[in-house]
Amino acid sequence: MNKSDIPEKIGQRIKKLRKEIARLRTAYHVGNEPGVTDDVYESLTRELRALLEEYPALRDPNAPEERVAGRPLDKFQKVMHHSRMLSLNDVFDEEELRDWEKRIKKLLSSFLVVGVPSGTPTTKLSYFCEVKFDGLAVSLIYEKGKFARGATRGDGFVGEDITQNLKTIDSIPLSLPGLVPEFLEVRGEALLPKDIFNKLNKKNAKEGKTLFANTRNVAAGSLRQLDPRLVKERHLDFMAYDISVTADKHSQKHQMLRDLGFKVEKLEAKCKNLEEATSFIKKFEIIRPNFPYGSDGIVISVDDIEKQEILGAVGKAPRYMVAFKYPAERATTVVKEIRVNVGRTGALTPLAVFEPTLVSGSTVSKATLHNMDQIERLGLQIGDTVVIEKAGDVIPKVVEVLTRLRTGQEVKFQMPKACPTCGGKVEKKELVAHYCANPKCPAKNERFLEHFVSAFEIYELGPKILRRFKDEGLITDAADIFTLNGSDIAVLPRFGEKSSQNIIAEIQKKKKIPLHKFIWALGILHVGEETARDLAARFGSLDKLSVASIEVMNEVENIGPAVSASVYNFFRDRNNLNFIEKLKRNGVVIEHHKRESKSRKLAGLTFVLTGTLSRMSREIAKERIIAQGGKVAGSVSSNTSYVVAGADPGSKLAQAEKLGVKILNENEFLKMLTP
Repeated sequence: MNKSDIPEKIGQRIKKLRKEIARLRTAYHVGNEPGVTDDVYESLTRELRALLEEYPALRDPNAPEERVAGRPLDKFQKVMHHSRMLSLNDVFDEEELRDWEKRIKKLLSSFLVVGVPSGTPTTKLSYFCEVKFDGLAVSLIYEKGKFARGATRGDGFVGEDITQNLKTIDSIPLSLPGLVPEFLEVRGEALLPKDIFNKLNKKNAKEGKTLFANTRNVAAGSLRQLDPRLVKERHLDFMAYDISVTADKHSQKHQMLRDLGFKVEKLEAKCKNLEEATSFIKKFEIIRPNFPYGSDGIVISVDDIEKQEILGAVGKAPRYMVAFKYPAERATTVVKEIRVNVGRTGALTPLAVFEPTLVSGSTVSKATLHNMDQIERLGLQIGDTVVIEKAGDVIPKVVEVLTRLRTGQEVKFQMPKACPTCGGKVEKKELVAHYCANPKCPAKNERFLEHFVSAFEIYELGPKILRRFKDEGLITDAADIFTLNGSDIAVLPRFGEKSSQNIIAEIQKKKKIPLHKFIWALGILHVGEETARDLAARFGSLDKLSVASIEVMNEVENIGPAVSASVYNFFRDRNNLNFIEKLKRNGVVIEHHKRESKSRKLAGLTFVLTGTLSRMSREIAKERIIAQGGKVAGSVSSNTSYVVAGADPGSKLAQAEKLGVKILNENEFLKMLTP
């Protein structure tokens, strides 16, 4: 695709992203004043890379994303690295990790396999896994065994000389034991332990100072201080991970570093295949919260040095090594719209809707905005690029608006003056909250919601779950149930991926419903289950029922004037018709009534069902009884003709025995149903 064929808004978005990413990089790497967390920076960078992958004509070799870090500070002496200090490409899940392996195997097969067509991924690889520390990458130069110079990564080619500051770190040896090369370079990470970080923040809080954001910021800021005495007070640490010596395996270099007196993290693994590497990633994820240092992932390397040299580097990153990043707690996305949901108290809750976004291991597409005051506090507009946050089981929320990414096409949000559910007047109460003033607003009716899911037989949705969905703004009315997806539910506390999948599967399965059950689900005054069945049998479809006159309804058996008037009035209310249309739009299919069999062999008989039937559900058994003219009751009385007892029957069986009611087992019941 040529540049001229690319939509203008794509080019504008890429320019905005480049500008903002460059600003954040400068703030962090040069000014030591990070404006956002690493998660946000990486999220913006990932969006930019995805756009450039789709529109490669807009790539620019001199663009900021091609740099490793920031330019060196003028206040430190500039140092040229002997070899470029590369950055790492990130992968965020197992699929991306497998894709990386496929790419490098394909490249290696061209070099290593004789008699196999070029590009065939047959190469067997072993890997080395190590902790990816969240600190500041530094280079240490030793000359004749003495520490001569230390420098930051800088832009990968030129760093900053911070030798005096690094000498204050006790875990960096000032001299090396035994025979060592005249020139030796060691690379590693300068770190601040979590316990020191907590002590510093307690001290800052006591003195009324601003708290530090994270351990990495403190480590980076400390090493850029001109006064080494201040650095020493911070008690930084150093972990080595690479050394400029000849070796067959990368894992061997770690042992060499230990032998020379460097601190090397003991949590590492030599892996025969990618499955073992994945296992190590999962194991470390469990202990990561209690790990003494900040860590945002695992580095996976091809262990064989010869293969590393063949693979080489592309751009600013080596091909033979990737960083597996654990799910970020923050991410960026664009707000597409702001919906307003009405809770069970009538409170109006604005909800930000955006493209599905991966954050903290979950894909989310909605985030609560709480109220109008929160929107104004954030300065949020529809179309804004925002930072969303989700930590652990916390519901996703919008925490920041990136105003520098605005295009001028954003739209200000206004809280509606009429309730989006019933059209009633909206009033502001309790300083910040807006409420629907209509006491009969359907959104407030919890009991109707419970009745509705019961009629639809969505058994996964109990009263507490429905209440939770309304409180979180996921649903306003019963029709919204059919718009839910797994990611909406999985992010709620105590709702895992499995339970959310079960709920969604149940909802999807129950979208198709017989006419009589749908009529009953509508909660029309005076219309119970049996009356709904009579109406369905007489009219056959909802369309015919909705336009029927009171006179025609009065002709239906078992239906009197009060019921007819109630049904007639229900279908003349625009709000009710809108609700039915919304259900249809959301995927509900109302089946036409099926003519019942002519058999009336069970007419005049009343059945009670108890226990579990092995060949059909109790609901189907009920349908079969009614289809043949019988009735089904919920409790045993002297008027009960038969009690059908399945496995694990309840108290109804004992009541039947007490009253002398005939008890049928499942086989006897099935014989009775046979025409």
